[in-house]
Amino acid sequence: MKANINGVDIAYDDHGAGQPIIFLHAFPLNRSMWNNQLVELLKEQRFRLVAPDFRGCGESGINASVSTMEMFADDIAGLMDFLGMQQACLCGLSMGGYAAFAFLRKYPQRINGLILADTKPTADTAEAKAARERLAQLAEAQGPEAVADFQLPNLISDHTRRQHQEVEIQIRHIANANTGSGLAAASRGMALRPDSTELLATVSCPALVVVGENDALIPPYIAQNYASQIPGAVFSVIPQAGHLANLEQPVTFLETIREFLLTTF
Repeated sequence: MKANINGVDIAYDDHGAGQPIIFLHAFPLNRSMWNNQLVELLKEQRFRLVAPDFRGCGESGINASVSTMEMFADDIAGLMDFLGMQQACLCGLSMGGYAAFAFLRKYPQRINGLILADTKPTADTAEAKAARERLAQLAEAQGPEAVADFQLPNLISDHTRRQHQEVEIQIRHIANANTGSGLAAASRGMALRPDSTELLATVSCPALVVVGENDALIPPYIAQNYASQIPGAVFSVIPQAGHLANLEQPVTFLETIREFLLTTF
């Protein structure tokens, strides 16, 4: 399905009825990374499960050379309006978490639950911003396949690489469904995001922070540190998972978020 939101066609999945849960995908992927979680949680028959493609990713359109996290947040709010949702629980992984922080800054009253997976509230360093620009240029010059080649070593754990080679194939397949221009815009947008650490203490809804045990990009100690600054937040480590915990250990990840959702809603 698609909806024109803020002048851009946003593609999304929408299944079930009940408490809205919106799944926000990672870079350089798209909404299909959440397929397993959507299928399984639908069985609970108590959630409305929505997974959009961010602008420039998957099947969504794009109308700018930079896609900021604030743009993503506005698109989420616009999609919620289109779907008749006043509030929702956001579940964001990596870049999806950055978008969730932007949404928290702009629309705090519209969040009634928050799941932050393999993400962090801090802004990029100067070095990281430069790396984002190099990645954007790689995306523009060589496309999504080159981006996947470059990023994969840091996206999954050694265990996943050795024992579950099908996961790497799946990640490449999802990444290749994007466009180079869309990934470049998202990479530049991530580089511009502000520090959101000051927002942590303001979170008034139930929150869950999840991280892969072997996440090379956001180690568990970083996630645990910021989780401790969110009032009442639950913290969970997914064993034998790297940065894409929901794809590497889908059963454990599902049970972790299912328990949180069933307890909260």
